[in-house]
Amino acid sequence: MTASAHGLTRYDQLVREKCLSPHARSNDVLPQSFGYLLEANPVTGTFTDQELVNAFDAYVDTLTTTKAANGKADAGMTFFGQFIDHDITLDATSAIGRRIDPRHIRNVRTPNLDLDCVYGDGPEVSGYQYSKKHEHYLLFGREDNPYDLPRTFEGSALIGDFRNDENIVVSQIQGAFICLHNILMSHVEGGGSTHKDVMACAQMNIRNDVWNGILPEKLVDFESVRRFIRLHYQWIILHDFLPSFVDQRCIDAALDGDPFGADAVVMPAEFSVAAYRFGHATAQTAYKLKKADKKPLDLFKMQGFGPRDEAANLEMRMFFDVAGTRAQKARPVGMKMAETLMKLPDSVVGAPIEFDGVKLTLEQSKKLALRNILRDRLTLQLPHGQMVARYLHHRGYGKSDHGLVHPPLAAPSELAKHHIDKTPLWVYCLQEAEKVGDGKLTGVGGLIVASVLIRLMKLDPASLLNTPEFEPWSGFGGDKCSMGNIMQYAEDHRDDIPHRKDLYTGPVR
Repeated sequence: MTASAHGLTRYDQLVREKCLSPHARSNDVLPQSFGYLLEANPVTGTFTDQELVNAFDAYVDTLTTTKAANGKADAGMTFFGQFIDHDITLDATSAIGRRIDPRHIRNVRTPNLDLDCVYGDGPEVSGYQYSKKHEHYLLFGREDNPYDLPRTFEGSALIGDFRNDENIVVSQIQGAFICLHNILMSHVEGGGSTHKDVMACAQMNIRNDVWNGILPEKLVDFESVRRFIRLHYQWIILHDFLPSFVDQRCIDAALDGDPFGADAVVMPAEFSVAAYRFGHATAQTAYKLKKADKKPLDLFKMQGFGPRDEAANLEMRMFFDVAGTRAQKARPVGMKMAETLMKLPDSVVGAPIEFDGVKLTLEQSKKLALRNILRDRLTLQLPHGQMVARYLHHRGYGKSDHGLVHPPLAAPSELAKHHIDKTPLWVYCLQEAEKVGDGKLTGVGGLIVASVLIRLMKLDPASLLNTPEFEPWSGFGGDKCSMGNIMQYAEDHRDDIPHRKDLYTGPVR
Protein backbone atom coordinates (compact mmCIF):
# COMPACT_ATOMS: atom_id res chain seq x y z
CA MET A 1 0.00 0.00 0.00
CA THR A 2 1.27 3.47 -0.77
CA ALA A 3 2.18 5.95 1.94
CA SER A 4 -0.80 7.57 3.65
CA ALA A 5 -1.86 10.97 2.40
CA HIS A 6 -2.23 13.84 4.83
CA GLY A 7 -5.39 13.49 6.91
CA LEU A 8 -5.96 9.79 6.20
CA THR A 9 -5.40 6.95 8.63
CA ARG A 10 -3.91 3.78 7.20
CA TYR A 11 -7.41 2.31 7.32
CA ASP A 12 -8.89 5.17 5.27
CA GLN A 13 -6.16 4.80 2.69
CA LEU A 14 -6.73 1.05 2.57
CA VAL A 15 -10.44 1.53 1.96
CA ARG A 16 -9.87 4.04 -0.81
CA GLU A 17 -7.20 2.06 -2.65
CA LYS A 18 -8.03 -1.60 -2.09
CA CYS A 19 -11.36 -2.31 -0.52
CA LEU A 20 -14.24 -0.48 -2.09
CA SER A 21 -16.72 -2.56 -4.01
CA PRO A 22 -16.24 -2.55 -7.81
CA HIS A 23 -19.25 -0.30 -8.49
CA ALA A 24 -18.01 2.49 -6.20
CA ARG A 25 -16.30 5.51 -7.71
CA SER A 26 -12.52 5.51 -7.38
CA ASN A 27 -10.84 8.87 -6.92
CA ASP A 28 -7.63 10.25 -5.58
CA VAL A 29 -7.64 12.00 -2.23
CA LEU A 30 -9.52 15.28 -2.60
CA PRO A 31 -7.11 18.19 -3.18
CA GLN A 32 -6.34 20.33 -0.14
CA SER A 33 -6.31 23.76 -1.73
CA PHE A 34 -8.88 26.39 -2.54
CA GLY A 35 -9.73 27.81 -5.96
CA TYR A 36 -12.36 29.66 -8.03
CA LEU A 37 -15.60 28.34 -9.48
CA LEU A 38 -15.35 31.05 -12.12
CA GLU A 39 -12.37 33.40 -12.11
CA ALA A 40 -10.87 36.29 -10.20
CA ASN A 41 -12.71 39.58 -10.56
CA PRO A 42 -10.27 42.43 -9.82
CA VAL A 43 -11.63 45.80 -8.75
CA THR A 44 -11.76 48.13 -11.75
CA GLY A 45 -12.92 51.67 -12.41
CA THR A 46 -11.93 54.93 -10.79
CA PHE A 47 -12.66 53.96 -7.18
CA THR A 48 -9.78 54.04 -4.76
CA ASP A 49 -9.67 51.32 -2.12
CA GLN A 50 -10.49 53.95 0.51
CA GLU A 51 -13.58 55.03 -1.42
CA LEU A 52 -14.71 51.41 -1.66
CA VAL A 53 -14.22 50.93 2.08
CA ASN A 54 -16.27 54.04 2.81
CA ALA A 55 -19.08 52.95 0.48
CA PHE A 56 -19.22 49.42 1.86
CA ASP A 57 -19.07 50.75 5.42
CA ALA A 58 -22.10 52.96 4.78
CA TYR A 59 -23.90 49.98 3.26
CA VAL A 60 -23.30 47.51 6.09
CA ASP A 61 -24.81 49.97 8.54
CA THR A 62 -28.12 49.38 6.72
CA LEU A 63 -27.83 45.64 7.50
CA THR A 64 -27.64 46.16 11.25
CA THR A 65 -30.72 45.37 13.31
CA THR A 66 -31.66 45.13 16.97
CA LYS A 67 -34.97 43.41 16.19
CA ALA A 68 -35.33 39.68 16.74
CA ALA A 69 -36.65 37.62 13.84
CA ASN A 70 -37.37 33.91 13.65
CA GLY A 71 -36.88 31.91 10.49
CA LYS A 72 -37.78 28.26 9.89
CA ALA A 73 -34.45 26.68 10.84
CA ASP A 74 -33.62 25.54 14.37
CA ALA A 75 -31.26 27.89 16.18
CA GLY A 76 -28.67 25.15 16.52
CA MET A 77 -28.39 24.79 12.75
CA THR A 78 -26.41 28.05 12.64
CA PHE A 79 -23.79 26.45 14.89
CA PHE A 80 -23.97 23.06 13.18
CA GLY A 81 -23.16 24.93 9.97
CA GLN A 82 -20.10 26.29 11.74
CA PHE A 83 -19.18 22.75 12.81
CA ILE A 84 -19.48 21.51 9.19
CA ASP A 85 -17.31 24.39 7.98
CA HIS A 86 -14.64 23.45 10.52
CA ASP A 87 -14.76 19.86 9.24
CA ILE A 88 -13.92 20.81 5.65
CA THR A 89 -12.02 24.13 5.62
CA LEU A 90 -9.20 25.83 7.50
CA ASP A 91 -7.10 28.63 6.04
CA ALA A 92 -4.28 29.04 8.54
CA THR A 93 -1.91 31.12 6.40
CA SER A 94 -3.48 33.97 4.44
CA ALA A 95 -3.76 37.45 5.95
CA ILE A 96 -7.15 39.13 5.96
CA GLY A 97 -6.06 42.32 4.23
CA ARG A 98 -3.57 41.05 1.64
CA ARG A 99 -4.59 40.20 -1.92
CA ILE A 100 -4.04 36.52 -2.60
CA ASP A 101 -4.97 33.88 -5.15
CA PRO A 102 -7.02 31.21 -3.32
CA ARG A 103 -5.21 28.51 -5.32
CA HIS A 104 -2.14 29.34 -3.25
CA ILE A 105 -3.97 28.80 0.06
CA ARG A 106 -3.58 25.36 1.63
CA ASN A 107 -6.72 23.93 3.19
CA VAL A 108 -5.52 22.40 6.46
CA ARG A 109 -8.70 20.33 6.86
CA THR A 110 -9.44 17.31 4.69
CA PRO A 111 -12.33 18.49 2.49
CA ASN A 112 -14.15 15.17 2.91
CA LEU A 113 -17.19 15.25 5.21
CA ASP A 114 -15.36 12.75 7.42
CA LEU A 115 -15.50 14.26 10.93
CA ASP A 116 -11.74 14.72 11.13
CA CYS A 117 -12.56 17.63 13.42
CA VAL A 118 -13.78 14.97 15.89
CA TYR A 119 -11.44 12.04 15.16
CA GLY A 120 -8.32 13.92 14.12
CA ASP A 121 -6.20 11.56 12.05
CA GLY A 122 -7.37 8.61 14.13
CA PRO A 123 -5.88 6.92 17.21
CA GLU A 124 -2.66 5.98 15.42
CA VAL A 125 -1.73 9.60 14.66
CA SER A 126 -3.85 11.77 16.99
CA GLY A 127 -3.27 9.71 20.12
CA TYR A 128 -3.59 12.77 22.37
CA GLN A 129 -7.37 12.69 21.77
CA TYR A 130 -7.76 9.06 22.86
CA SER A 131 -7.74 7.23 26.19
CA LYS A 132 -4.69 5.12 27.03
CA LYS A 133 -6.68 3.09 29.57
CA HIS A 134 -9.59 2.29 27.25
CA GLU A 135 -8.39 1.83 23.71
CA HIS A 136 -10.27 3.67 20.93
CA TYR A 137 -12.39 5.76 23.29
CA LEU A 138 -12.14 9.52 22.89
CA LEU A 139 -11.26 11.57 25.95
CA PHE A 140 -14.15 13.62 27.29
CA GLY A 141 -15.12 15.62 30.38
CA ARG A 142 -13.49 17.03 33.49
CA GLU A 143 -14.11 16.44 37.20
CA ASP A 144 -15.49 19.97 37.52
CA ASN A 145 -17.75 19.51 34.50
CA PRO A 146 -18.37 16.00 33.15
CA TYR A 147 -19.80 17.47 29.91
CA ASP A 148 -16.96 19.81 29.00
CA LEU A 149 -14.50 19.01 26.24
CA PRO A 150 -11.29 17.20 27.16
CA ARG A 151 -8.60 19.74 28.02
CA THR A 152 -4.96 20.18 28.82
CA PHE A 153 -4.08 21.46 32.27
CA GLU A 154 -3.79 24.90 30.66
CA GLY A 155 -7.39 24.65 29.47
CA SER A 156 -6.91 24.07 25.72
CA ALA A 157 -9.35 21.61 24.15
CA LEU A 158 -7.95 18.26 23.03
CA ILE A 159 -9.97 18.03 19.82
CA GLY A 160 -9.38 17.71 16.08
CA ASP A 161 -10.02 21.40 15.32
CA PHE A 162 -9.39 24.06 17.96
CA ARG A 163 -12.12 26.30 16.47
CA ASN A 164 -14.81 23.94 17.76
CA ASP A 165 -14.21 25.42 21.18
CA GLU A 166 -14.82 29.03 20.16
CA ASN A 167 -18.36 29.24 21.60
CA ILE A 168 -20.31 27.06 23.98
CA VAL A 169 -22.83 25.87 21.39
CA VAL A 170 -20.40 24.54 18.76
CA SER A 171 -18.29 23.24 21.65
CA GLN A 172 -21.19 21.12 22.88
CA ILE A 173 -22.04 19.90 19.38
CA GLN A 174 -18.42 18.74 19.22
CA GLY A 175 -18.85 17.16 22.64
CA ALA A 176 -22.04 15.39 21.57
CA PHE A 177 -20.25 13.72 18.65
CA ILE A 178 -17.47 12.61 20.99
CA CYS A 179 -20.06 11.16 23.39
CA LEU A 180 -21.87 9.52 20.48
CA HIS A 181 -18.68 7.70 19.51
CA ASN A 182 -18.05 6.53 23.08
CA ILE A 183 -21.67 5.44 23.59
CA LEU A 184 -21.66 3.36 20.42
CA MET A 185 -18.22 1.93 21.19
CA SER A 186 -19.57 0.68 24.52
CA HIS A 187 -22.63 -0.86 22.81
CA VAL A 188 -20.51 -2.53 20.13
CA GLU A 189 -18.16 -3.98 22.73
CA GLY A 190 -21.17 -5.22 24.69
CA GLY A 191 -22.67 -7.07 21.74
CA GLY A 192 -26.41 -7.29 21.15
CA SER A 193 -28.65 -5.69 18.57
CA THR A 194 -26.83 -2.35 18.42
CA HIS A 195 -23.57 -4.17 17.71
CA LYS A 196 -25.21 -5.97 14.78
CA ASP A 197 -26.77 -2.75 13.44
CA VAL A 198 -23.50 -0.82 13.58
CA MET A 199 -21.52 -3.59 11.91
CA ALA A 200 -24.09 -4.10 9.14
CA CYS A 201 -24.15 -0.36 8.37
CA ALA A 202 -20.35 0.03 8.46
CA GLN A 203 -19.79 -2.88 6.07
CA MET A 204 -22.04 -1.45 3.35
CA ASN A 205 -20.19 -0.91 0.05
CA ILE A 206 -16.93 -2.35 1.42
CA ARG A 207 -15.72 -5.91 0.78
CA ASN A 208 -16.37 -8.35 3.60
CA ASP A 209 -12.77 -9.52 3.78
CA VAL A 210 -11.71 -6.00 4.84
CA TRP A 211 -13.43 -6.50 8.19
CA ASN A 212 -12.58 -10.18 8.54
CA GLY A 213 -8.98 -10.32 7.41
CA ILE A 214 -7.28 -7.23 6.00
CA LEU A 215 -8.15 -4.83 8.83
CA PRO A 216 -6.39 -5.67 12.14
CA GLU A 217 -8.92 -7.22 14.47
CA LYS A 218 -8.36 -4.64 17.21
CA LEU A 219 -9.45 -1.82 14.84
CA VAL A 220 -12.68 -3.40 13.59
CA ASP A 221 -14.93 -2.03 16.32
CA PHE A 222 -13.45 1.48 16.19
CA GLU A 223 -13.61 1.77 12.41
CA SER A 224 -17.14 0.35 12.35
CA VAL A 225 -18.39 2.94 14.80
CA ARG A 226 -16.59 5.75 12.98
CA ARG A 227 -18.08 4.86 9.60
CA PHE A 228 -21.53 4.38 11.13
CA ILE A 229 -21.40 7.91 12.58
CA ARG A 230 -19.93 9.42 9.39
CA LEU A 231 -22.77 8.07 7.26
CA HIS A 232 -25.40 9.44 9.64
CA TYR A 233 -23.58 12.79 9.79
CA GLN A 234 -23.72 13.02 5.99
CA TRP A 235 -27.40 12.02 6.04
CA ILE A 236 -28.10 14.90 8.44
CA ILE A 237 -26.26 17.36 6.20
CA LEU A 238 -28.23 16.25 3.14
CA HIS A 239 -31.67 15.78 4.70
CA ASP A 240 -31.76 18.22 7.64
CA PHE A 241 -29.08 20.93 7.46
CA LEU A 242 -29.29 21.80 3.75
CA PRO A 243 -33.13 21.88 3.66
CA SER A 244 -33.08 24.17 6.70
CA PHE A 245 -31.29 26.91 4.79
CA VAL A 246 -31.39 26.06 1.06
CA ASP A 247 -34.25 25.92 -1.46
CA GLN A 248 -34.95 22.21 -2.01
CA ARG A 249 -34.90 22.75 -5.78
CA CYS A 250 -31.24 23.78 -5.54
CA ILE A 251 -30.46 20.63 -3.55
CA ASP A 252 -32.24 18.48 -6.14
CA ALA A 253 -30.39 20.21 -8.99
CA ALA A 254 -27.04 19.54 -7.32
CA LEU A 255 -27.96 15.88 -6.82
CA ASP A 256 -29.04 15.54 -10.45
CA GLY A 257 -25.90 17.07 -11.92
CA ASP A 258 -23.39 19.77 -11.09
CA PRO A 259 -24.37 23.39 -11.79
CA PHE A 260 -20.70 24.38 -12.10
CA GLY A 261 -19.52 21.36 -14.09
CA ALA A 262 -18.14 17.97 -13.12
CA ASP A 263 -14.58 19.33 -12.99
CA ALA A 264 -15.42 22.25 -10.68
CA VAL A 265 -12.87 23.02 -7.97
CA VAL A 266 -13.51 20.99 -4.83
CA MET A 267 -13.29 23.86 -2.33
CA PRO A 268 -14.09 27.16 -4.05
CA ALA A 269 -13.50 30.56 -2.49
CA GLU A 270 -16.97 31.56 -3.70
CA PHE A 271 -18.28 29.00 -1.20
CA SER A 272 -15.94 29.46 1.76
CA VAL A 273 -15.59 33.26 1.62
CA ALA A 274 -19.04 34.25 0.35
CA ALA A 275 -22.02 31.92 -0.03
CA TYR A 276 -21.41 29.75 3.04
CA ARG A 277 -21.05 32.82 5.24
CA PHE A 278 -24.84 33.13 5.09
CA GLY A 279 -24.73 31.75 8.63
CA HIS A 280 -23.66 35.13 9.97
CA ALA A 281 -27.06 36.50 9.01
CA THR A 282 -28.87 33.69 10.87
CA ALA A 283 -27.29 34.27 14.29
CA GLN A 284 -29.53 35.69 17.00
CA THR A 285 -28.37 38.30 19.50
CA ALA A 286 -28.99 35.99 22.47
CA TYR A 287 -30.14 32.44 23.29
CA LYS A 288 -31.58 30.55 26.23
CA LEU A 289 -29.36 27.61 27.14
CA LYS A 290 -31.94 25.72 29.19
CA LYS A 291 -35.71 25.58 29.24
CA ALA A 292 -35.76 26.90 32.81
CA ASP A 293 -33.63 29.96 31.98
CA LYS A 294 -35.48 33.21 32.58
CA LYS A 295 -33.23 35.34 30.40
CA PRO A 296 -31.34 34.58 27.19
CA LEU A 297 -27.56 34.81 27.22
CA ASP A 298 -25.91 37.34 24.92
CA LEU A 299 -24.10 35.74 21.99
CA PHE A 300 -20.67 37.01 22.97
CA LYS A 301 -21.12 35.89 26.55
CA MET A 302 -21.17 32.40 25.08
CA GLN A 303 -17.50 32.45 24.10
CA GLY A 304 -15.27 29.46 24.67
CA PHE A 305 -11.58 28.66 24.38
CA GLY A 306 -11.39 27.68 28.02
CA PRO A 307 -12.88 25.41 30.68
CA ARG A 308 -16.68 25.61 30.76
CA ASP A 309 -18.63 25.86 34.01
CA GLU A 310 -21.52 23.46 34.54
CA ALA A 311 -23.90 26.44 34.54
CA ALA A 312 -23.04 26.96 30.86
CA ASN A 313 -24.02 23.43 29.82
CA LEU A 314 -26.95 23.69 27.41
CA GLU A 315 -29.92 21.45 26.71
CA MET A 316 -29.88 20.33 23.10
CA ARG A 317 -33.68 20.54 22.86
CA MET A 318 -33.34 24.32 23.12
CA PHE A 319 -31.33 24.36 19.89
CA PHE A 320 -32.70 21.40 17.89
CA ASP A 321 -36.28 20.18 17.61
CA VAL A 322 -36.89 16.79 19.16
CA ALA A 323 -40.29 15.04 19.20
CA GLY A 324 -42.58 17.01 21.48
CA THR A 325 -40.27 20.01 21.90
CA ARG A 326 -39.87 23.34 20.14
CA ALA A 327 -36.37 24.69 19.76
CA GLN A 328 -35.43 28.33 19.44
CA LYS A 329 -35.12 29.46 15.83
CA ALA A 330 -32.38 30.99 13.73
CA ARG A 331 -32.93 34.25 11.93
CA PRO A 332 -34.09 33.85 8.31
CA VAL A 333 -31.35 34.19 5.71
CA GLY A 334 -31.56 37.77 4.51
CA MET A 335 -30.12 41.26 4.48
CA LYS A 336 -30.19 41.91 8.22
CA MET A 337 -27.61 40.97 10.84
CA ALA A 338 -27.77 41.11 14.61
CA GLU A 339 -26.18 44.29 15.93
CA THR A 340 -23.95 42.13 18.14
CA LEU A 341 -22.05 41.00 15.04
CA MET A 342 -21.43 44.59 14.01
CA LYS A 343 -19.75 45.34 17.34
CA LEU A 344 -17.39 42.43 17.79
CA PRO A 345 -15.87 42.43 21.29
CA ASP A 346 -12.24 43.27 22.04
CA SER A 347 -11.56 39.59 22.65
CA VAL A 348 -12.35 38.97 18.95
CA VAL A 349 -11.05 42.21 17.38
CA GLY A 350 -8.78 44.19 19.66
CA ALA A 351 -7.04 46.44 17.13
CA PRO A 352 -7.74 48.07 13.75
CA ILE A 353 -6.98 46.03 10.64
CA GLU A 354 -5.70 47.02 7.22
CA PHE A 355 -6.90 45.99 3.78
CA ASP A 356 -4.10 46.40 1.26
CA GLY A 357 -2.82 49.60 2.81
CA VAL A 358 -6.20 51.06 3.78
CA LYS A 359 -6.38 51.21 7.55
CA LEU A 360 -9.82 50.73 9.03
CA THR A 361 -10.91 52.38 12.24
CA LEU A 362 -11.42 50.09 15.22
CA GLU A 363 -15.17 50.62 14.88
CA GLN A 364 -15.07 49.53 11.23
CA SER A 365 -12.82 46.58 12.05
CA LYS A 366 -15.43 45.27 14.48
CA LYS A 367 -18.17 45.06 11.81
CA LEU A 368 -18.33 41.45 10.69
CA ALA A 369 -20.33 42.32 7.57
CA LEU A 370 -17.70 44.84 6.45
CA ARG A 371 -14.93 42.31 7.01
CA ASN A 372 -16.84 39.78 4.88
CA ILE A 373 -17.27 42.22 2.00
CA LEU A 374 -13.69 43.48 2.05
CA ARG A 375 -12.31 39.93 2.19
CA ASP A 376 -14.51 39.18 -0.84
CA ARG A 377 -13.62 42.25 -2.92
CA LEU A 378 -10.14 43.33 -1.83
CA THR A 379 -8.47 40.15 -0.57
CA LEU A 380 -9.74 37.37 -2.85
CA GLN A 381 -11.49 39.43 -5.57
CA LEU A 382 -14.39 37.05 -6.05
CA PRO A 383 -16.76 37.26 -9.02
CA HIS A 384 -19.72 39.48 -8.18
CA GLY A 385 -23.23 38.14 -7.80
CA GLN A 386 -24.52 39.27 -11.19
CA MET A 387 -21.57 37.57 -12.89
CA VAL A 388 -22.38 34.22 -11.26
CA ALA A 389 -26.09 34.63 -12.04
CA ARG A 390 -25.31 35.19 -15.73
CA TYR A 391 -23.03 32.17 -15.74
CA LEU A 392 -25.77 29.95 -14.29
CA HIS A 393 -28.30 31.32 -16.77
CA HIS A 394 -25.88 30.38 -19.55
CA ARG A 395 -25.70 26.83 -18.13
CA GLY A 396 -29.48 26.52 -18.26
CA TYR A 397 -30.47 27.30 -14.68
CA GLY A 398 -32.40 30.45 -15.56
CA LYS A 399 -35.96 31.06 -14.42
CA SER A 400 -37.48 30.04 -17.75
CA ASP A 401 -35.79 26.64 -17.51
CA HIS A 402 -35.31 25.30 -13.99
CA GLY A 403 -36.85 28.24 -12.15
CA LEU A 404 -33.81 28.46 -9.90
CA VAL A 405 -31.84 31.55 -10.93
CA HIS A 406 -33.73 34.80 -11.50
CA PRO A 407 -32.39 37.40 -13.91
CA PRO A 408 -29.51 39.22 -12.18
CA LEU A 409 -30.78 41.36 -9.30
CA ALA A 410 -29.85 45.04 -9.22
CA ALA A 411 -27.40 46.13 -6.56
CA PRO A 412 -29.01 47.23 -3.27
CA SER A 413 -29.97 50.90 -3.37
CA GLU A 414 -27.43 51.88 -0.72
CA LEU A 415 -24.63 50.51 -2.89
CA ALA A 416 -26.09 52.01 -6.07
CA LYS A 417 -26.19 55.37 -4.32
CA HIS A 418 -22.40 55.13 -4.08
CA HIS A 419 -22.22 54.16 -7.79
CA ILE A 420 -21.51 50.48 -7.06
CA ASP A 421 -23.69 48.41 -9.37
CA LYS A 422 -21.88 45.05 -9.02
CA THR A 423 -22.96 43.34 -5.84
CA PRO A 424 -20.35 41.49 -3.72
CA LEU A 425 -21.17 37.79 -3.87
CA TRP A 426 -21.85 37.39 -0.12
CA VAL A 427 -24.34 40.25 -0.23
CA TYR A 428 -25.94 38.92 -3.41
CA CYS A 429 -26.62 35.52 -1.80
CA LEU A 430 -28.37 37.21 1.14
CA GLN A 431 -30.29 39.50 -1.22
CA GLU A 432 -31.61 36.54 -3.22
CA ALA A 433 -32.69 34.76 -0.04
CA GLU A 434 -34.66 37.77 1.14
CA LYS A 435 -36.12 38.91 -2.17
CA VAL A 436 -37.00 35.62 -3.86
CA GLY A 437 -36.03 32.78 -1.48
CA ASP A 438 -38.47 33.24 1.41
CA GLY A 439 -35.62 33.32 3.91
CA LYS A 440 -33.58 30.50 2.34
CA LEU A 441 -30.65 30.51 -0.06
CA THR A 442 -31.80 30.12 -3.63
CA GLY A 443 -30.43 30.76 -7.10
CA VAL A 444 -26.74 31.66 -6.95
CA GLY A 445 -26.32 31.16 -3.20
CA GLY A 446 -28.39 27.99 -3.05
CA LEU A 447 -26.62 26.34 -5.97
CA ILE A 448 -23.15 27.19 -4.67
CA VAL A 449 -23.78 25.85 -1.16
CA ALA A 450 -25.70 22.75 -2.25
CA SER A 451 -23.34 21.84 -5.09
CA VAL A 452 -20.16 22.11 -3.01
CA LEU A 453 -21.41 19.99 -0.09
CA ILE A 454 -23.00 17.44 -2.40
CA ARG A 455 -19.91 17.33 -4.64
CA LEU A 456 -17.81 16.40 -1.59
CA MET A 457 -20.06 13.38 -1.09
CA LYS A 458 -20.09 12.45 -4.77
CA LEU A 459 -16.29 12.47 -4.94
CA ASP A 460 -15.84 10.38 -1.79
CA PRO A 461 -16.26 6.70 -2.76
CA ALA A 462 -17.13 5.74 0.82
CA SER A 463 -19.77 8.46 1.31
CA LEU A 464 -23.52 8.31 1.79
CA LEU A 465 -24.16 9.05 -1.89
CA ASN A 466 -21.99 6.11 -2.89
CA THR A 467 -23.68 3.79 -0.39
CA PRO A 468 -27.16 3.52 -1.92
CA GLU A 469 -28.36 0.79 0.44
CA PHE A 470 -27.87 2.99 3.54
CA GLU A 471 -30.87 3.69 5.75
CA PRO A 472 -30.69 5.68 8.99
CA TRP A 473 -30.61 3.66 12.19
CA SER A 474 -33.87 3.11 14.06
CA GLY A 475 -32.17 4.36 17.24
CA PHE A 476 -31.97 7.79 15.59
CA GLY A 477 -35.54 7.66 14.29
CA GLY A 478 -35.09 5.72 11.05
CA ASP A 479 -36.25 7.76 8.07
CA LYS A 480 -37.16 10.54 10.53
CA CYS A 481 -33.52 10.77 11.61
CA SER A 482 -32.68 14.37 12.46
CA MET A 483 -29.97 16.42 14.09
CA GLY A 484 -32.26 16.83 17.08
CA ASN A 485 -32.68 13.07 17.45
CA ILE A 486 -28.95 12.41 17.27
CA MET A 487 -28.09 15.18 19.73
CA GLN A 488 -30.80 13.98 22.12
CA TYR A 489 -29.59 10.39 21.85
CA ALA A 490 -26.09 11.51 22.86
CA GLU A 491 -27.49 13.60 25.73
CA ASP A 492 -29.70 10.77 26.99
CA HIS A 493 -26.99 8.10 26.96
CA ARG A 494 -23.76 9.95 27.76
CA ASP A 495 -23.98 9.00 31.47
CA ASP A 496 -24.28 5.31 30.59
CA ILE A 497 -20.74 4.99 29.22
CA PRO A 498 -18.80 2.53 31.37
CA HIS A 499 -15.59 3.91 32.89
CA ARG A 500 -16.58 7.41 31.70
CA LYS A 501 -14.71 9.01 34.59
CA ASP A 502 -11.52 7.38 33.29
CA LEU A 503 -11.95 9.59 30.20
CA TYR A 504 -11.79 12.85 32.19
CA THR A 505 -8.88 15.23 31.71
CA GLY A 506 -7.67 18.37 33.56
CA PRO A 507 -7.82 21.11 34.64
CA VAL A 508 -9.65 21.06 37.96
CA ARG A 509 -10.63 24.46 39.33
